[in-house]
Amino acid sequence: MAKLDETAAGVYIIAVTPFTDSGALDLDSTDRMVDFYLERGVTGFTILGMMGEAPKLTLAESRSFVKRVLNRLDGRVPVVVGVSSPGFASMSELSSAVMDAGAAGVMVAPPGTLKTDDQIVAYYGNVVETIGLGTPFVLQDFPQSTNVVMAPSVIAKIVRTLPSCVMLKHEDWPGLSKLSALRDMMSRDELRRISILVGNGGLFLPEEMERGADGAMTGFAYPEMMVGVVNAYRAGQRDRARDIFDAYLPLARYEQQPGPGLAIRKYVLQKRGAIASAALRKPAPKLTAADIDEVERMIARQELRLKEIG
Repeated sequence: MAKLDETAAGVYIIAVTPFTDSGALDLDSTDRMVDFYLERGVTGFTILGMMGEAPKLTLAESRSFVKRVLNRLDGRVPVVVGVSSPGFASMSELSSAVMDAGAAGVMVAPPGTLKTDDQIVAYYGNVVETIGLGTPFVLQDFPQSTNVVMAPSVIAKIVRTLPSCVMLKHEDWPGLSKLSALRDMMSRDELRRISILVGNGGLFLPEEMERGADGAMTGFAYPEMMVGVVNAYRAGQRDRARDIFDAYLPLARYEQQPGPGLAIRKYVLQKRGAIASAALRKPAPKLTAADIDEVERMIARQELRLKEIG
């Protein structure tokens, strides 16, 4: 598999990690999940991300899961692996293992201990020393989770200083002005162009595509929504893109709730046959009967809207 580079675009799905009802890693469901995402047109995978319950896996389980995904894909689309870690030793070990296994690149989020711009830039310099110059990496900007705020100037300094930074996972909220600022720097040749894929469940995907995003790197139980929106924008069909987005918006919004969001996503993925169990590894929230009723009603209304737009 070719390594990740600045031309990456499309939809890199943030994949869930399937477990059995007892909480064991479910590798058979992993195969089903990979096939499900491919059938819906994703152009890449991102595994062991924050919504992939990565901190709940042992290093051995992480390696086993990555190997299973890569084997199932057999080089059909690129795979980015989250290797964020409190320490560089475990980051180095996992990064080396997944790149040797055939991953296209890795993704690294900053630890919450970073408080200044200089600390952030220095941290990513240490990351590159740890994973090696030959390993392309995705800079994950997700301050709602990490509590690390990166101004456009800080991201620009990292990109200028570290050639192996080939992609920004842009997940600030609100972040449209930041996206515009970065693309403006690139259009003025003040900054080399890198790929920018966006997150937050695709809630702002139409606006982010308008601002210059290359696609999405996020999760949703209906990945075909993001694929449809990105493809329509690429074809110049802006109204079609928004029609697709609008049809799925209520459930996408509901799934983005802090706390039960991943449980909702896994419930719908199980309902759609992508995974055998909706289980999250403990500690984890559980859906109530009222939650499930709301989801079911949203799905029914979503199906009606999709029939209307054709």
